[in-house]
Amino acid sequence: MKRTAAFIFAHPDDETFLASCLIRQLTDNGDQPILLLATRGDAGKKNGDVGHLTEEQLGARREKEMERAAAILGLKRVEHLGLPDGKLNAADDVWFVKRVAEFIRAHEPEIVITFPEDGGNFHPDHMAISKITTSAVLSGDCPSVQKLYYVASETLKEQGHRPSVSIDTEPWWDMKAAALKAHDSQKYAIARYFGDLRFCPQQRRYEAFVLAWERGSFYPAKSEQSVTDGLV
Repeated sequence: MKRTAAFIFAHPDDETFLASCLIRQLTDNGDQPILLLATRGDAGKKNGDVGHLTEEQLGARREKEMERAAAILGLKRVEHLGLPDGKLNAADDVWFVKRVAEFIRAHEPEIVITFPEDGGNFHPDHMAISKITTSAVLSGDCPSVQKLYYVASETLKEQGHRPSVSIDTEPWWDMKAAALKAHDSQKYAIARYFGDLRFCPQQRRYEAFVLAWERGSFYPAKSEQSVTDGLV
């Protein structure tokens, strides 16, 4: 039975940095990963040779880069809310939750994956989309969702929450590196995080996800082979 997993992040490239192997794995297993991005990444001028572009031009470029990465990852649907990059915490929460919930209801995913509360690195946009996505899932307006996962972070680990699902990226590295290269406007950030992409960096080897909520239960302690385990 085909399952749908919604990845909800802040910027183009978040999905590739954090969940490219999970996305590709779902695709290869016949499931349907979909992606909602809150911004077009139009403020990310310091991470590539794009300082000469206007925000509108950079946003358009990053959408095209996202299309190329999506083809590599097997994402069949990518949607953008188009909110200002770097200013998600200034958006109206009621409107924002409503828009995310509308996306979820339109595609009826059983699984939602987003940032943890700390955003993984305390980036305000990451923290904002985590809060909004969690609110949408728990609002009662998204009945299809059975499981909510957070990308694993040090804060979650310190709180005693261990990953339910971990994926070794080394066997998938050529695919992940190709998807990262598709986000060329962010190549300096990619190099800082992953190196030159010739080899899988051991400190970034695993994509890990903490099961934050499952059918009314918060942080159930489970070890799973896949995010699709246990769906009804």
